[in-house]
Amino acid sequence: MTPIDLCYMPASALVRLFRAKKVSPVEVMKAVLARIDAVNPLLNAYCTVAADSAMKAARAAERAIMKRGAFGPLHGVPVSIKDLTETKGIRTTWGSKIYEHHVPDEDALPVERLKAAGAIVVGKTNTSEFGSGANTYNEVFGATRNPWNPKLTCGGSTGGGAVALATGMGPLAEGSDLGGSLRTPAAFCGVVGFRTSPGLVPVYPTRLAWDTYGVHGPMARTVRDTALMLSVIAGADARAPLSYAVDTREFLRAVERPSVKGLRIAWSPDLGVCPIDPEIRRAAATASRVFERLGAKLDTAHPDFSGVLDVVLVSRGARQAAAHAEKLAQWRGVMQDNLVKNIEYGLTLTGDDIGRCERTRTAIWQRVRRFYEQHDLIIAPTTSIPPFPVEVRAPTEVAGQPMTSYIEWLLPTYCFTVMGLPAITVPCGFTRDGLPVGLQIAGPWRSEARVLRAAAAFEAAQPWAHLRPPV
Repeated sequence: MTPIDLCYMPASALVRLFRAKKVSPVEVMKAVLARIDAVNPLLNAYCTVAADSAMKAARAAERAIMKRGAFGPLHGVPVSIKDLTETKGIRTTWGSKIYEHHVPDEDALPVERLKAAGAIVVGKTNTSEFGSGANTYNEVFGATRNPWNPKLTCGGSTGGGAVALATGMGPLAEGSDLGGSLRTPAAFCGVVGFRTSPGLVPVYPTRLAWDTYGVHGPMARTVRDTALMLSVIAGADARAPLSYAVDTREFLRAVERPSVKGLRIAWSPDLGVCPIDPEIRRAAATASRVFERLGAKLDTAHPDFSGVLDVVLVSRGARQAAAHAEKLAQWRGVMQDNLVKNIEYGLTLTGDDIGRCERTRTAIWQRVRRFYEQHDLIIAPTTSIPPFPVEVRAPTEVAGQPMTSYIEWLLPTYCFTVMGLPAITVPCGFTRDGLPVGLQIAGPWRSEARVLRAAAAFEAAQPWAHLRPPV
C-alpha cells in the first residue's frame, strides 16, 4: 500500500486496518504529513500544522494497538480542526489579526470528544475571519485555493477543511456552519459536508450559548465517514444548553442500510430563493433522477421560503453585533470589510426589527413543517454557482441576475440554516469545466439518520463519487 493510498484511505477503513495490525497509525501520519508538505504550499489548506504533537500521538496510538488495549472508534485516525475551533496548545486565530498569536488553554467540546475517541489532531485549517464569508481568505494567512483549479475559491468558511480532505491531507475535517460554511466548500471541493440540527453537536466554549444559527459538524470524503465522525461528536453536555441526548448508533446504522425506496422526495432546482447557474442546475437535475431509479417518489416542489432573506440579514447583523461589536473601537482597521458592515448594521437594529425577524422566521417554519408532512426529504443544488475566482470576495450576480448583498447567493444553504434543519451535501457531478457540483439533501426536524441513509444510497449509486482533484 503506497503512501498516497494511505492518504486517501477512508477513516472507517483505517480503523479496521489499525485494529488488524495491517497498517500503523505512525505510517499513516507520516504519509499525511508528507502529503501536507507536498500540497499545502500551493493550496494553503492548513494554516497551522502540529506535526510534532501529531507524531507523538500516533506513536502512542501504535503502542496501544500492540498492547491490545481498549480503542476508541477513531483510534489513530488523523483529523483536521477548523481555525475557528479552540485547540489546547495549538494556535487558534479565528482568521483574525486580533488573535494572530492566540493559543487556547482548553479544547472546544468537539475536539475534546474527537480526542477521547482516539482521533489525532494534525493541525488547524484556514477559514475566513470569524467565519464571515464564503471565500476562505483572511489577513493572517491569505487565501485557500480550490484543488480542482487553484485560480478559484474553495468556498468558505470551512474551506481549508474541504481542501485538506479533497487532496488527501487527512480523512476527517471538523468544521462549522452558519449560512453554509460546511456545505458550500464541500460542494466546491467535491467532498461531503453535514450541517446538523442545532444542539446535536454541542458548542462550547462560545459567547452565544443559545445561538441556533451556528453549528459545528463533520466533513469527510464519504458519507460513512461523515456518520462515523458525527457519532463521536454528537450528544448532550451541560456546558451547551441547546444540546440534547441522542442514540448516536442510529447514524452508523443508517449508512449500513442505505435506501430511499418509497420515500417522498421533493426536488427543487432553486428552492424559490435564488437564481441558479445553468451548469449547477443541469448537474443537480441529472442527480435527482438517481433517486427515482433507487425507488423514491419524486416530484418538483419546495416550501414557501418567502421572507427568508430578510431573516438572514437581520439575524446575521444581530448575531455579529452580539459576538463582535466591542472589537470595532480598537480593531476596525484590520477587520474584514463585510464583517464590519454586518456588525454596524446589527447595531442599528431596533426591537421592532428583531421582532419582525422572529415572527417571519416562525411563519416560515410553520410553512416548512407542513410541507414536510407531505415529503420525507428535499433535494436541491447546494450552491447557486460554481467556484469563482479566488480574488473575488463574493459574486455580484448569479445567472445574470444581480445580488442585493454579499450573502444572497448563499440562500440555497442559508434557508435550511434559518429553519434549523439537517442538510448534507454530497458530490453529484461536474460542470463542463470539470468543477465539482454538490447536491443538498435536507430533512425535517432532527432527521439526521434519514438524511444520512439517503445520502449513502445516492453515493453508492455514483461510481465517480470519489474522484481525486489533479494536484
